[in-house]
Amino acid sequence: MQIVPVLDLKGGIVVHARRGQRTSYEPVRSALVAGCEPVRVARALCAACGTSRVYVADLDALAGNRADEGTLQALAALAELWVDAGASTAARATALARAGAARNVVGTESLGRDALGESFLAVPAPPLVLSVDLRNGRLISPRSDLAGREPAAAAPLARALGVRELIMIDLARVGSGAGPPLSAVAALAAALPGIPIYAGGGVRDAADLRALESAGAAGALVASALHERRLIPRPAPRSGPPRAR
Repeated sequence: MQIVPVLDLKGGIVVHARRGQRTSYEPVRSALVAGCEPVRVARALCAACGTSRVYVADLDALAGNRADEGTLQALAALAELWVDAGASTAARATALARAGAARNVVGTESLGRDALGESFLAVPAPPLVLSVDLRNGRLISPRSDLAGREPAAAAPLARALGVRELIMIDLARVGSGAGPPLSAVAALAAALPGIPIYAGGGVRDAADLRALESAGAAGALVASALHERRLIPRPAPRSGPPRAR
């Protein structure tokens, strides 16, 4: 299982995400690093996991504001960034390209009917990763063909977009310590065999990583369990991804 550390950015700092209630997120407090400055936190997480890949959620951009290009550029100098900033239009995708993002993560919560049009697909932007966004196991989306449905309902969209990687996040589980969305991962893995799924929300420890792997996930998005030292990854071998004990 590959561990992908998570940074939630809001107002230029790293915040502690809890259950998707974004208005109440507070500055992160970590046993790994002092403060909430993004580059410092990212460096500590990468060192803890032995990885150079980081998932970043730009919460201000997801709320409709511009992406924090300056912070993203600084982070891109340190790590391979998978950025969820609601960049479902050509202009927003171009901004992520300027910032140095390695992947443009677009969640179902950001996908209206006019998103990902021809102009978007024509932009030489970072490769698209679809994020299957859930709350309590049900899809979040403004689209009537997705909203409130089970995770596998996103499979036709993933196939139509030709994505090569998927993210699945159950926002109700984020920062909750409730355990990851195993049944949702299993359902989507069965619907989209061969496409790596990186699952987030509720990961507590190495046992959860093993359970996710058994459910069909290729990796896990983790924040709280790292900051609280409940998950201690092993040093990564040079030829493979980090593993946990």
